[in-house]
Amino acid sequence: MQKNKSSVSQTLGNLARHQMFIPIIALLLLTVFNLIMDPSFFGITLGNNSAGNPVLSGYLITILDNGSELAILAIGMTLVTAATGGQDISVGAAIAIAGSVILRVLCGTNPRPDSLQAPIIVAFLVACVVAMLFGAFNGVLVAYFKIQPMVATLILYTAGRSIAAWINMNQLPVVSDEGFTFFGGFIPGIPIPTPFFIAAACVVIIALVLKFTNLGLYTQAVGINESSSRLNGLNPKMIKFITFVILGLCVAVVGLIKVSRLSTINYSVIAKDIEMDAILAVALGGNALSGGKFNMPASILGAYVIQFLTTTLYKFKVPSDALSAYKAVVVIILVVLSAPVVKERLASLGKKLRSHTAKEVG
Repeated sequence: MQKNKSSVSQTLGNLARHQMFIPIIALLLLTVFNLIMDPSFFGITLGNNSAGNPVLSGYLITILDNGSELAILAIGMTLVTAATGGQDISVGAAIAIAGSVILRVLCGTNPRPDSLQAPIIVAFLVACVVAMLFGAFNGVLVAYFKIQPMVATLILYTAGRSIAAWINMNQLPVVSDEGFTFFGGFIPGIPIPTPFFIAAACVVIIALVLKFTNLGLYTQAVGINESSSRLNGLNPKMIKFITFVILGLCVAVVGLIKVSRLSTINYSVIAKDIEMDAILAVALGGNALSGGKFNMPASILGAYVIQFLTTTLYKFKVPSDALSAYKAVVVIILVVLSAPVVKERLASLGKKLRSHTAKEVG
């Protein structure tokens, strides 16, 4: 009996040390809470949209849909955080710019054209180039001018939405092409939201990149000890720069999804405060916000958990103005738990418990 107790204690200790432990526990807590408060939260229905196509609906589908945007951003934010030990707070404004570029290319000088002025793929590629250039701008400030990431990205955070409005001369272009709505909605005949498939494709691509290149290893090496990585032949400046460019590419993908949902744009509202959710997803994934080692699957899971939390708060009619306060509490808890002092004390407590259990077994 005592041996079984010791084995269970050791197993629990190993699980608690795993990086996926925190997001999984958070997911379980939210699941249990909703099961107790309102089991209908997990209901999924099959109906038809305005075009008559079959679509799935329900809170879980909403989490899958909106959480996919956050998962895409979490990929780039994880790399930036790991390499620089800081976060990019300009992603919301950059999404506004990318979305504005897409609409500008598709609509041309006419804010409400009868037909597209360019193929959607061309508009998306142009947005990718623009978003990556802005990412490169942030990367240069951080890597070469050694400006703290949050300060460097504050420039674009402040000016980004004005730039987005300027691109379309403060007009609100509207795309009338039905095919454009597929990226942020549903593909005819497929009842699952398209953003989920886009996010899945992004996850597969980054998984292949991390598996067959040294990007992940180099990023972690620079984040852990920049001086040591330089002595080992790495170029820390270039690696930091690349992570910001990759985040810029992620921003372009989310920008396409965002403007596709409504076929237009609202410069002041689009992707508002999404940077906080992206940073929180990285933190919830157990990744140190000070940089270094990272776990990409944990960040992606963390993104969906954050969306789970947001949807739960909306479900129980929490005012939108109060959402940031609830999320701020989560941030404080995660930061405290990830603090070295707290980790040391928890590890010490775990050792004492295992030692006590071992004595009882003996």
